[in-house]
Amino acid sequence: MSSSLPDDINALKRLLAEQEALNRALLEKLNEREREIDHLQAQLDKLRRMNFGSRSEKVSRRIAQMEADLKALQKESDTLTGRVDDPAVQRPLRQTRTRKPFPESLPRDEKRLLPAASCCPECGGSLSYLGEDAAEQLELMRSVFRVIRTVREKHACTQCDAIVQAPAPSRPIEWGIAGPG
Repeated sequence: MSSSLPDDINALKRLLAEQEALNRALLEKLNEREREIDHLQAQLDKLRRMNFGSRSEKVSRRIAQMEADLKALQKESDTLTGRVDDPAVQRPLRQTRTRKPFPESLPRDEKRLLPAASCCPECGGSLSYLGEDAAEQLELMRSVFRVIRTVREKHACTQCDAIVQAPAPSRPIEWGIAGPG
């Protein structure tokens, strides 16, 4: 590459100025595409809200067209910036919702569940603390709500990296927050 560059300093400065101008133009085009993507995303969100109330074929077709346009623009933007997405992994359309935690004013009981074995079930190696999973259930006990917090500790084998954890207790409603009481 150095052999194709001129030896003259003024020519090099001109070449550098041209490259900087090209870089600015490409950045402006990229920013314009990003703004267009944001605008289309906002329109798409608005149409989805409109479509939720009434099922109109016209609105559904427009949503499908806008989704296709948005996907094409995002793909083009990703190729310009060098970000290439794995086609096997789909982007989530919306964020997942998380439950609000129970108020701190409620009384709490904590149960700790440790793995049944103190050594690795696969290789017999020693276990080290890795972390924990916590789940809260709302329980009604003697006309008072109480939060039962179940903590399941995770341990990892120091030799084979196997993860050991106590099984989760059963619930009256799968993925529910209400306890059996």
